[in-house]
Amino acid sequence: MTAGSNKRAPRRTSQAVSVLDVAREARVSTATVSRVLNGSANVGEPLASRVRAVAVELGYTPHAAARALATQRSTTIGAVIPSLENQNFARGVFALQKRIVDAGYTLLLACSYYDPEEELKQVHALVADGIAGLMLVGRTHAPALYQLLAKKNIPFVNCWTVDSQHPYVGFDNVEIGRRLADYLFDLGHRNFGIIVQRVQSSDRAADRISGVREALAARGLELKREHLIETPHRSIEGQNAMKSLMQGPNRPSAVICGTDVLAIGALVQARQSGIEVPRDVSIVGIDDIEFASFTTPPLTTMRLPAEEVGTRSAEYLLDRIAGRSVSAANTLSVDLIVRGTAAAPREH
Repeated sequence: MTAGSNKRAPRRTSQAVSVLDVAREARVSTATVSRVLNGSANVGEPLASRVRAVAVELGYTPHAAARALATQRSTTIGAVIPSLENQNFARGVFALQKRIVDAGYTLLLACSYYDPEEELKQVHALVADGIAGLMLVGRTHAPALYQLLAKKNIPFVNCWTVDSQHPYVGFDNVEIGRRLADYLFDLGHRNFGIIVQRVQSSDRAADRISGVREALAARGLELKREHLIETPHRSIEGQNAMKSLMQGPNRPSAVICGTDVLAIGALVQARQSGIEVPRDVSIVGIDDIEFASFTTPPLTTMRLPAEEVGTRSAEYLLDRIAGRSVSAANTLSVDLIVRGTAAAPREH
C-alpha cells in the first residue's frame, strides 16, 4: 500500500455525489442515508449525525423531486411572476413566502419577463424540482402549461385577475379601468389618453383598457386610436408615451396609466415639457406603490392589495395541498386613492 492510500478521497461536487457515495463513506446502507436525510426518527442520533456530517463533507444535496417521490410529500411551492421590477409583484411574493414558510414550505421563484414561452420553460423547471403547488400571474397562459399542471396534478392559482375557468385570487381589472374613467368623467373630462403595458403579454392591461372603453361607450364616446399607447413596463417608456400623447393636435385632458410606474414616467415628462399637472392635464395610475404618495403632485391611483394577494394565494395552495375544501374564486376589493394629480379640466 502506498503512502497516503488510506486517506479519504477529495470532496466531490454535489452534481457528482450520489446517495451511494454517502452510504459508502458513512459505512451504512443507502436506505439508512435516505431515512436520515428525510428526517426519519427511526435512526439513532449518533448514527444520524455521522451520516449528516458525511453528506456535508461530500457536498451531497438530495434532489428535491426525488425526495418528494420518496416521501410522498413535497415541501416546496413555486411562483412565476412577470418581473421583480414591479413593486407590487415583489410585495405579493414576499407575503406568499411568509405564509408558506410558517406552514413548513420553501418558495421557488422564477420570472417570465412577460414571455409565455419563458413562463412555460420556468414552470417545467419548477415541476421537475417537485413543487407541491404553483402561483401564476394573470389568466392567459400557454395551453401546454395548463396541461402539464393537470397531468402532474399540481394545484395552482392565477393571481392579479379574475378567471371564470381556473382558480384565482385577484380583482376585476375591467372594473378598475371603468372606475378610473368614471372618476375622471365626474370631474368633467371627456378626452382620454391611455398609457398601458402591451396587451399581448398582459391580460390585466387588456381588461383595464376594456373598462375604460365601456365607460366611454356608456356616454356615447370612443377612445381615439392615437390616444392609446402600449409600451414596455418602465418609467422611461411612460415618459416617451406621454410625450407622444401631448404632441398631437388634439391632446387628451386626462391620461390613465396602466401602472404607477408608467404614471410616474408621464409625470416626469409633463414637468419637463412645462405641462402643469393637474391644471393642464390629469394623470392617474394603478397599484399605489410606495413612491406614489411622494411624487409632485402626489399621484391619484387605484390601490391594489398586493400583500393580500400573496397571503390568500398561499392559503389557497396550502388548503389544496392538504386536501381541504376551498373556494376557487377569490375576488379582492380595490380602493381609489385620490391625491393631487387629477382635477377638473381647464375648460370645465
